[in-house]
Amino acid sequence: MRKLFSLSLLTLATASMFAGGYRVSIQGQKQLAMGHTGVAVVNSAEVAFFNPAGMSFLDKKFNLSVGGNALLAKTRFQSSQFNQTAATDNLGTPFSLYATYKINDWVSAGLAVYTPYGSSVAWDQDWAGAHLVNNIDLAAIFIQPTVSFKVGDVFSIGGGPIFVQGSVNFNRNLTPNPVLSNNGSGTDVTLDATGISASGYNVGMMFKLSKKVTLGMDYRSEIIMEARGGSAQFADVPAIAAASFTNTTFNADLPLPAEFTTGISYKASDKWLFAFDYNYAKWSVYKSLDVQFNNGLPTSENPRNYKDASTYRFGAQYKASEKFTVRGGYYIDESPVQSGYFAPETPRNDSVGYTGGFTYQINSKLGIDMSFLYLHFDEVNNSYDYFNDPTTTTGLTSFGGTYKSSVFSPGIGITYGF
Repeated sequence: MRKLFSLSLLTLATASMFAGGYRVSIQGQKQLAMGHTGVAVVNSAEVAFFNPAGMSFLDKKFNLSVGGNALLAKTRFQSSQFNQTAATDNLGTPFSLYATYKINDWVSAGLAVYTPYGSSVAWDQDWAGAHLVNNIDLAAIFIQPTVSFKVGDVFSIGGGPIFVQGSVNFNRNLTPNPVLSNNGSGTDVTLDATGISASGYNVGMMFKLSKKVTLGMDYRSEIIMEARGGSAQFADVPAIAAASFTNTTFNADLPLPAEFTTGISYKASDKWLFAFDYNYAKWSVYKSLDVQFNNGLPTSENPRNYKDASTYRFGAQYKASEKFTVRGGYYIDESPVQSGYFAPETPRNDSVGYTGGFTYQINSKLGIDMSFLYLHFDEVNNSYDYFNDPTTTTGLTSFGGTYKSSVFSPGIGITYGF
């Protein structure tokens, strides 16, 4: 029973506390509409996230961008072996706030607040994969003060610290074995942690190679999410096992990967702007998770074995008039999940994102931004092969099938400057 207790908490912490593999990039309305390019684009306070060095090249003294999205995600699962089906339809509400202020001609300061890792997945309770996940609700808010220095008219550098606050609530069954159940419901545990904190840093550079061509580079450090004193609450425990499944707490350190982005923008004319970004994420840092339990149980590990992954982003902007600007783009996003490690708490595979949007400029200071994203994941037939069911002696067990996933996200925001 001690082994079962330890492994159940371990898998819960792994799945819920680090949902970055399911990250959907939504960090600004204008740049999202342009395929989420932005490391070499300067057109609003959103540059505080994409490349803080670009704050020095903004025309206005003060710039503000505020926006939010409705993230509609759905996943369908089918197991041909047992003819089992399941579905999850979820709503997320990522938001962003960016502000910049030009202190003088060569120094600018800014603040970025955004939510890059929040997600929600809810399968039916006691579904076929309930021993891996029933539901997750993850929230993480990033706060990033930045400063930018301009050297001449062609080069700038910027950066600053990143502070993160997060929380998570996660539920799963302890085993697919019906012996460990109560009144037909599998014994499950809910992992809940609040006040999870972390810090890192961001640094960027921007080069104005000519009046038409801009080159940008940005690096975001690895961030370790530190969960301390999270609680585990058990439910539907049969009387025979009640003494073993007492509520407890845990500690865990969870990595979010370092990222490097480089890109180029080309201003073909007064009306046309084109951009390309390449992003490389060091997901390989997420090999496994060590969890320390505060009731004397030994430290446990759970393999994930993620691989480094790249994203290729393309965007275009057309200024139709002084009032109306149209944008479009797409990106190709590689999954960090390797074969045999495909778990339903992060049901994602390689994907392609299609984006679009526009800005309506009400006056010289205020504009309304609209965007949309459709993210299509490749259909995948895969499994998670590393579940150690402690109610059996057969070693590792596998759970898998065919997953179909997609995301649609409309967004709205405002930009203001003077």
